[in-house]
Amino acid sequence: MSEPPPTVPVPLVRRLAAPLGVLAGVLAAFGYVGAVDPREPGHYPGCPLLRLTGLYCPGCGGLRGAHALAHGDLPAALRDNALAVGCYAVFAVCWVVWCVRGRFPAPRLWHAGALGGVALVFTVVRNFPFQGLLTP
Repeated sequence: MSEPPPTVPVPLVRRLAAPLGVLAGVLAAFGYVGAVDPREPGHYPGCPLLRLTGLYCPGCGGLRGAHALAHGDLPAALRDNALAVGCYAVFAVCWVVWCVRGRFPAPRLWHAGALGGVALVFTVVRNFPFQGLLTP
């Protein structure tokens, strides 16, 4: 019985090229949002769902939360959009796994269902009149 051929290790620079490119894009986006305040009108488009129905979508407050996070204000970021901050944290963990293992964690079907369920519950709760709980 023959042995499988040895695998050639991928050089570290080549293995980290994609994760570092994604990190550069994320840092550029957060840098822009950190520099251009979403609370000032005219820089970003408004939420069409909020404009048409008066209801907050799961993304409402996400830019304000990213702006607060870029300035190191975690409590304000959580007030603006806790779901987005949670998604940023999950992405950061996935990014670290990607760097260590050499591949981004494979998404599963239940991940989409779980994220959709959490987004639905988050949307419903933030639109109930709970004295501003989860309202951006």
